[in-house]
Amino acid sequence: MIVGLPKEIKEQENRVALTPAGVDGLVRAGHTVYVETKAGLGSSFTDEEYKEQGAIILNSAAEIWEKAEMIVKVKEPLEAEYKYFRKGLVIFTYLHLAAFPELTEELVKSGTIGIAYETVELPGGKLPLLAPMSGIAGRMAIQHAAIHLETIRGGQGLLIDGVPGVKPAEVVIVGAGTVGTAALRRAVGLGCRVTILDVNIDRLTYLEDVYDGRIETSYSNNYNLMEAVKTADVVVGAVLIPGAKAPKLITEDMVKAMKPGSVIVDIAIDQGGSVETIEKATTHQEPTFVKHDVIHYAVANVPGAVAKTGTLALTNSTFKYAMALANKGWKKALQDDAALAKGLNTVDGKVTYEAVAHDLGYDYVPVAEMIK
Repeated sequence: MIVGLPKEIKEQENRVALTPAGVDGLVRAGHTVYVETKAGLGSSFTDEEYKEQGAIILNSAAEIWEKAEMIVKVKEPLEAEYKYFRKGLVIFTYLHLAAFPELTEELVKSGTIGIAYETVELPGGKLPLLAPMSGIAGRMAIQHAAIHLETIRGGQGLLIDGVPGVKPAEVVIVGAGTVGTAALRRAVGLGCRVTILDVNIDRLTYLEDVYDGRIETSYSNNYNLMEAVKTADVVVGAVLIPGAKAPKLITEDMVKAMKPGSVIVDIAIDQGGSVETIEKATTHQEPTFVKHDVIHYAVANVPGAVAKTGTLALTNSTFKYAMALANKGWKKALQDDAALAKGLNTVDGKVTYEAVAHDLGYDYVPVAEMIK
């Protein structure tokens, strides 16, 4: 198969979808890999390193997209890339289609095969290609909250972990999945006072046992959320419904009740966001805005700020699936792997992920019908 690796064009996105080691693996398996020049520089991988592993370096994104049978990316294609979509082309990347109706429309209209990292799902509900980035984003949520609590950033002027005689910040985490657990780990490690909310009692019980009285857990409903949020110094939105738009659990009234200079970090923004006062994603260049005297941080590609770690962690998980797609072709690879089959979101003008079809008003066609 001809595999294409374009440079990411999302603002401040420095990750890359294949490392030189990944190129080596594909080339050794008999595949051709085209890499756009400087695609890996943001993650400290040079063109020369890719060439040494057998990649062919091309000077433009257009050449990559036109030659490739499968495009591997990190983030969803942007408008400038829609013109490259075509029937039979496989795009393997984070898509988050429920939050991007225009992208979905273009994929459907062109007949492009869209396989989304975030909906690849193992038995038991684990999301192996979302988990590594969620782990990074959760850790960084606390990191960014700590920075934006500073007076010079417009925050309350709190040191997140306090000092002797001064209480640490109160952190509320909404969602106890991979993002929430990663945020919890870092917040507890810093000595913050932490409350985590979820609707999964078994998960809350597990976390309470692990942290042995160092955290508070609460069942997530509107009343408990309001009570927790209004006293919080930091709120982390970590809600995920695989493939679907995130529910707006943190309402504008809750935000209005928060202390001036408090910080909200919404990691769910990739799926549309879980905070009613956040209408669109922010960027690394302009990461925050203030509404109701509360600082809102809503960067959609948080792990892009630690590009080398992000790239290595992502490709550790994605590579075996990319190799299967290249070795077998997309249809046989999906037939052989039920987890990968759940990653198929669009093919031949059909939407094959139910939550996306429901949220965006498309007819849903089961994957099984498209891979017979």
